[in-house]
Amino acid sequence: MAFLRCHSSPSALRAFSSRIRCDPIRPHRTRVPAAPALSTSTQTSSIPQLPTVSTTWVDRLPAKVRPYLYLTRIDKPIGTLLLFYPCTWSITMASYALNAPPSVPLTYISLFGIGALVMRGAGCTINDLWDRNLDNAVERTKTRPLARGDITPGQAIAFLAPQLGAGLAVLTQLNWYSIFLGASSLSLVTVYPFMKRVTYWPQAVLGLAFNWGALLGWSAVAGAVHWPVAAPLYAGGVLWTLVYDSIYAHQDKADDVRVGIRSTALLFGARTRGVLAGFSAASVGCVALAGVLNAHGAPFFVGAGLAAAQLARVVYRTDFNDRANSGRGFVACGWAGFWIWMGALGDYVWLRYQTDRDVESSTASQQ
Repeated sequence: MAFLRCHSSPSALRAFSSRIRCDPIRPHRTRVPAAPALSTSTQTSSIPQLPTVSTTWVDRLPAKVRPYLYLTRIDKPIGTLLLFYPCTWSITMASYALNAPPSVPLTYISLFGIGALVMRGAGCTINDLWDRNLDNAVERTKTRPLARGDITPGQAIAFLAPQLGAGLAVLTQLNWYSIFLGASSLSLVTVYPFMKRVTYWPQAVLGLAFNWGALLGWSAVAGAVHWPVAAPLYAGGVLWTLVYDSIYAHQDKADDVRVGIRSTALLFGARTRGVLAGFSAASVGCVALAGVLNAHGAPFFVGAGLAAAQLARVVYRTDFNDRANSGRGFVACGWAGFWIWMGALGDYVWLRYQTDRDVESSTASQQ
């Protein structure tokens, strides 16, 4: 230590002691040169990219099942709802016409809800089998499981079999008239994807398929379709589909021109807003006509009015040249179908309330 190297005389020791007694012992520190600052671009490039964060609940499931679930679009419920709502219209309106007990609409709405979920998935599988080569060339669809190669066409066909089987299981819960009527819609589901290659009106074919429930729901409740009411209801649904699916098609119109896909979005072009306004008015008009012919009351027409307001809002506000905005407009059109159902349901609930009240009054008067 330092003091061992000092002189041993008392005066020297006192001098050394006076110099060091106030200096605490400090650990030795080594100065490390600061690293040169990195530019933003250098920092970004030197950091490894993290895996993509899960964007839907499907991404949290086992990897083997994800492609099949994405094939059915189960993560995007709007398609199922658009298929389901026309079923609810006719089931509720038929229950109103027959003054059926609540167990009837509850039973059939549950069955048709399951059927809509299953058959919408089957329709997506059929569509993607048809379009797997075209989807590669469209920005919005190139990540679909078949287009990206996550599953093979053979695997998709094998998956389609249980989907159709589940749909058939739901269909067989209905009467024979409804079974044959429901089975006849499968041809429309199958040929729809081909229509976009040969006509600018594939949305009309989709409308015929997607609104089949407006006929099937009535026959399930009543045993047969009551055409005077169901026909304008079905026509209103088809026109509604022309509105929302034309908006949907505007998302891909640039890619569609390049790959040769046809749609009403390309057909209408700059006239889209005016044409869709006309289709919206005609759609609500047909639904209202069905309500008149079915002797509905004020709640039904309030629902139809709210549907008209929603469609007017969407058609007026949607920017058809903006992909994201068109996507939001498409989803917003679903609320029109919801409000029509709520109007019919409100009328049915009011009818049942009046019926139950009349029964109670009659029973009380007899006692």
